[in-house]
Amino acid sequence: MASLQDVLNAQSNVIDFLRNQQAGPNVYPGVPAEYTNWRSEQAAWAKTAVLFNQSYHMVELMIEGPGAFAMLEALGINSFKNYKPGRAKQWVPCTPEGYVIGDVILFYLAEEKFNLVGRAPAIEWAEYHASTGKWDVKVTRDERTALRSDGKRRHYRFQLQGPNAMAILSKALGYDAPDLKFFQMTEFPIAGATVGALRHGMAGQPGYELYGPWEDYAKVHGALVEAGKDLGLALVGGRAYSSNTLESGWVPSPFPGYLFGEGSKGFREWASDTSYGAKCSIGGSHIPATLEGYCLTPWDIGYGIMLKFDHDFIGREALEKKAEGPHREKVTLALDDQDFLRVTSSYFSKEGRAKYFEFPSAVYAMHPYDAVLADGKQVGVSTWVGYSSNEGKMLTLAIVDPSVATPGTKVQLLWGEPNGGTKKPTVEPHVQTEITAIVSPVPYSEVARDSYADSWRNKKD
Repeated sequence: MASLQDVLNAQSNVIDFLRNQQAGPNVYPGVPAEYTNWRSEQAAWAKTAVLFNQSYHMVELMIEGPGAFAMLEALGINSFKNYKPGRAKQWVPCTPEGYVIGDVILFYLAEEKFNLVGRAPAIEWAEYHASTGKWDVKVTRDERTALRSDGKRRHYRFQLQGPNAMAILSKALGYDAPDLKFFQMTEFPIAGATVGALRHGMAGQPGYELYGPWEDYAKVHGALVEAGKDLGLALVGGRAYSSNTLESGWVPSPFPGYLFGEGSKGFREWASDTSYGAKCSIGGSHIPATLEGYCLTPWDIGYGIMLKFDHDFIGREALEKKAEGPHREKVTLALDDQDFLRVTSSYFSKEGRAKYFEFPSAVYAMHPYDAVLADGKQVGVSTWVGYSSNEGKMLTLAIVDPSVATPGTKVQLLWGEPNGGTKKPTVEPHVQTEITAIVSPVPYSEVARDSYADSWRNKKD
């Protein structure tokens, strides 16, 4: 079988190869695009409550054995001091060059038993080190639904969020739901099933991530829906789900840093030609000279607050050198309403149309990267773009130089790809255009900023 490295070696220009890959944006199988309509579904997470169904689109990796704790600590930038069963954390591995591979939720289920849940890049990195490293561990991968034939997962996974979430959960339980601290875990019974629960938040509202054996999916889901009938609970489809990050400020798709650098060559030789890195696509107007121009540091995406030099981990030496800065800052860009209308009005012309903005998420590749300009000079990149009905704005999550990071600063988003666009099936012939944008806080939602007051989402490094 060919490796990821073989795939990259076969390309005359790796950047062009990734920009023309046929994969579109991440898909959300198992749920309809809309249960009602995406505008009402967006409104529900701010005004009442929503039930996100995450049972289908994320990879899980169970890691067990006496070496599990040591391996995860050695791969993550996070501190593991005082980390114990019953707690979770946003786990972030980096390459030896100090670039983020991805991030996933790490559940500490029991002594010598962990579960990683999220996108494939970080999970494949953990698999590689489990199979080639010195640690006594066993890993079991549970693949996302899009890449399996049976449709059955190890666990169901629901996210109950919104102002009424705790009331709905209490009704389903028959008693007051426990009010745990952020990222702490517990168990409780729902509909006769034992349900794992993580105190979490996706849209800046209180809530829980609920999970358990696949066999209990229907009865737990049904009990939650029944409990929410009179409390405004809305089911959220795939269209709205992918847009909630615009309000909360999480960058969902950092470019996997293992595609660049000699330090990750061993991984690329281990990974197959069907791995994530061999299939992922890049879209947008940002086209750097080398792959390193797509790579992101922890500071770029707001993870500097997680970075702790209290343990040895892969990438520590490189990150210690980068620690002094300067660092780019994560911001929200609010596109100017009138300028945005100018762009969308081009859709009603036969010639000179701009790249189409899909609603609510305008992301059209696995890794969206659009250039952010100031006075004609590139000062950053936009990594996620879409519309928030709650805010009435077209927003992007961007990473910019400190010189333009002050809220209120005007910049330009270079929207669309050069030369009419790449060969991705999600890209139609179009003309690039600049759109005025205002640098704004992250998270953009005021509720999210208040809710995440003690979180990495809005702390400065």
